[in-house]
This record gives sequence, structure tokens and C-alpha cells, in this order.
Amino acid sequence: MVYRRQLIANEKFKSSIAEAYRAFRTNLQHAKTDGALKSILFTSSSSGEGKSITAANTAIALAQGGAKVIVLDCDLHSPVQHLIFGRIATGITNILMGQGTVVDYVQNTDISNLKILASGPIPPNPSELLNSNKLVAMLATLGKQADYLIIDTPPVLAVTDTCVLASKVDGIIIVIGAGVVRPAQAQEAREALARANGSILGIIVNRVKSDGLLGDDVRYCDYRGRVKKTRN
Repeated sequence: MVYRRQLIANEKFKSSIAEAYRAFRTNLQHAKTDGALKSILFTSSSSGEGKSITAANTAIALAQGGAKVIVLDCDLHSPVQHLIFGRIATGITNILMGQGTVVDYVQNTDISNLKILASGPIPPNPSELLNSNKLVAMLATLGKQADYLIIDTPPVLAVTDTCVLASKVDGIIIVIGAGVVRPAQAQEAREALARANGSILGIIVNRVKSDGLLGDDVRYCDYRGRVKKTRN
């Protein structure tokens, strides 16, 4: 229930933060000009920056706009998307270990146009599972069922999993928690993703206090650091 109260894009539709997510949705729809933008990876440099909640709210905003969206929890170390959406945890690792197919594990949510593929049991070898042909095939299958795949992954500096996935997706959003991460850490994460041939679309800075108001703000910057949206 703690996580579900943070689905601001759905629960507080008229709030300025929900509006910021809708503005971010518009930016995403125009973020890539050299090809289709279907699979979008969300990550951070360290834990506690809000990447999972940000990914979930972005998925909701896209679904509210009429797109078919599937959230994939590829954080096979500390998965939370099944908790956020109140669903069971079976999913990705079950598929990758040959215990069924996508159709057996994709779950509906309470939000129209939005489905979830949870992490499944935490495996002993996450990076090996994610760096497999089965993962590529799974993404291809899911891509035929949705307009967007929103992929939650571990923090870049914690494990290698996200860099393994970086080149397998169409774009990457780095979530930065204001006051949580040092600039040098954020830069190190960006450079690691670039070395892995990831296409970095931009960053989201959250937990920003602005105008003396209480509550989290959401700011989106493109890859060159140009601010696209701030709280009104």
C-alpha cells in the first residue's frame, strides 16, 4: 500500500506532479528521431533515487494517453513493480528459465491499457539471464503487444545488469534523486551506459523542492541538459 499511494499520475490526476509526468510523456513521444522508441529503460546511479516509482508513473501517463504499455521489472536484485501495482511476483525469470511463455505471466493492472510483467523469483545469476537470447526474444514478443515497454532496472553503479541491457533497448532515462546522489556518481553512471552503447534520452530529476511548496517535483532534461519541464 505504501507504494500504491505514490502512483500520483493515477491517484492525483490534477496535481502539478501528474501534469509534469504528462509533459514528460509528450517529450518522450518526440525524443528519438532516428527510429521507433518502444523500449525505454529506467535506471539510476544508486539506490533510493526513485527510479521505480518514476518508471511506474511514466507508464501510467503513457497509458492514460491511449498507448498500450507493459511495465517490465528487470531489477532482479530488488524488484518492486509487483508491489507498486499490487500483483504477484512471478514473471521474467520464470520465462527466461523456461517455465512458461510471456502469455503465462503478463498481468493486467487496475489501469486501462497498462499491463505488468513482474520480475519472478530472484535468481543467483541475474546478469547472465539478462544477457541471453531468450531476453531478446522476450522483448521482441512483448513489443508486438504494446506501444511502449517501460523497463525498470537496477542502479548502474551497483551491478552490471543495466549495462547488459543498455544496448538492447531503444532509449534510456536516468533518474536522479536530488540530495541523494553526488554529481560525480551521476556522471559515472552516464559514462558507464554510454560505454555499453546505450542510447541515453535524458534525465529526470525528482525530489526537487521548489517555490517553497511541500512535495516532490519532477524535472526532465534532455541529454544536453536542457530543462523540458518543471513544476508549475
